[in-house]
Amino acid sequence: MALDGAFLRHIKIELEEQLLNTKVDKIYQPSRDELILSMRSREGTKKLLISARPGSARINLTAITPENPKVPPMLCMLLRKKLSGARLREIQQPGLERVMLLIFEGTNELGDLCEMTLAVEIMGQYSNIIFLDGEGCIIDAFRRVDASMSSQRLILPGLRYELPPQQDKLCVLDKDADDVIAAVQQWPKNQLLSKVLLSVVQGVSPILCREWEHLTGRGREVLSRELDEELLSRLRFFLKRSITIIREGSGEPYMIIDELKKPIDFTFESIQQYGSGRSLRETATFCELLDRYYAKRDAMETMRRKAEDLNRLLNTTATRLMKKIYIQKDELAACAEREHWRICGDIIQANLYRIEKGAHELRAENFYDEQMREITIPLEPALSAAVNAQRYYKNYRKAKTAEQVLQVQIAKAEEELDYISSVLDSLSRAVSVRELDEIRAELTEQGYLKIKGKRQKTESALPPLQYVSDSGFVILVGRNNKQNDKLTLKQAHKNDLWFHTKDIPGSHVVILTDGREPDEETIMLAASLAASHSKAREAGRVPVDYTKIRYVSKPQGAKPGRVIYTDQKTLFVVPYQEH
Repeated sequence: MALDGAFLRHIKIELEEQLLNTKVDKIYQPSRDELILSMRSREGTKKLLISARPGSARINLTAITPENPKVPPMLCMLLRKKLSGARLREIQQPGLERVMLLIFEGTNELGDLCEMTLAVEIMGQYSNIIFLDGEGCIIDAFRRVDASMSSQRLILPGLRYELPPQQDKLCVLDKDADDVIAAVQQWPKNQLLSKVLLSVVQGVSPILCREWEHLTGRGREVLSRELDEELLSRLRFFLKRSITIIREGSGEPYMIIDELKKPIDFTFESIQQYGSGRSLRETATFCELLDRYYAKRDAMETMRRKAEDLNRLLNTTATRLMKKIYIQKDELAACAEREHWRICGDIIQANLYRIEKGAHELRAENFYDEQMREITIPLEPALSAAVNAQRYYKNYRKAKTAEQVLQVQIAKAEEELDYISSVLDSLSRAVSVRELDEIRAELTEQGYLKIKGKRQKTESALPPLQYVSDSGFVILVGRNNKQNDKLTLKQAHKNDLWFHTKDIPGSHVVILTDGREPDEETIMLAASLAASHSKAREAGRVPVDYTKIRYVSKPQGAKPGRVIYTDQKTLFVVPYQEH
């Protein structure tokens, strides 16, 4: 991703315009890797998000309100004690390093003015948020680093803070395009120009280096040893343009999106290297760009961690059920020979007079065969002919009973597996802790989870998701199985339209008709919502059944979310994409 030192410089300039001289009002720590400072000024309150999460480390103003733990972590309590009411006096960025220093001015326990600093290090898996006193000593950090983890740079309370080791690269804040070109020409290896530039220039990401190579070579790859006068002239021009943008902080926030409208990268310059395969979307501010780019990813990561135990339980249960069904189907296939055992018993019974004592087999005509072909039937020599016949009859009866039992057991196991798949689908679409709590409650009721300790007071159930079509029809979407049952069987009217993906786990979707006839666009929207709130949401075209609520019913004793329906029609639709 492109949150490099140059992009961070644009963030710094934006934060200086918005936050300097604002005061820390409230401090939250939604997760172990995130910190939110509510900054108050005369114009209002702004939220500053600082994340040290390896996959999405960043600092930006945010409009998102994450869920906070009921009990704040110890580090959050420490920051509240020290930083509450402090004024943000200065923001520093050493060169184009991916480090930002937020310098606050506040008061200590004695009421004296003091300086405190939050050092935000945005360095992939080594990202960190470090709290410093006025002397530059570490008070605490989100990630402590001791001697067993690093021998070069320790991050422990009481130690003096040191900036991360600098790389031997050129900083374009004090070096120009000619300095960069000179370093490229002295590079010992003949490599792609983009890789050489990445190794030479400080604070720039691969996407910017590829863009320089793309523009220099007019779309073709360029090796460092191929740089003639024409290519050097082009490279110099584009380097000067980018260096000016970086120094002045005059870039524009661009998000790069793919054909499916999903963001894949971001930058502060217009990018041409992707051609028609990608498009650019400009946002109002750099902070808004980061907020939009990382919002969905962060939410998914947070929910993944909080739902880890449920995922493990459900996947283990699904694996066990699939193994059980496989074994039982093998046993059921073996029962298919039961008719052969009955025939063998009948033939032995009909030939009792021919079988000598101690015989190992019986050769006789098979009167069940139209061509009366001879059949060889193995016998137990220690048993009489009549007992041998009864032995075959016993195997027949045993197989017949086993077949009946296995068919019932397989049907139950498959129904349970469908239920587990539906819960996994609901879990994959959950976006809040309350939704997770409802899924936990459902699994507890069904006996998959045990109640630990005292039963806690549960919050009121979340309402279904609600959409409104262009023609004014309200469309409701269930969030989980229990809500699906309530929506379909209690809340909806018998003449409302009901939608569900065909043979695919997903949510129940209902159009509240209010006595009117829904138009075709509303029906297609509801079907598209059913597809997007199902296991097939990433597919191209999805089959969706729909019928009136009057034709939907719940079998007695069925699991939550399980219904049967008739008089349905089927549509093939593309899953709905949120804008």
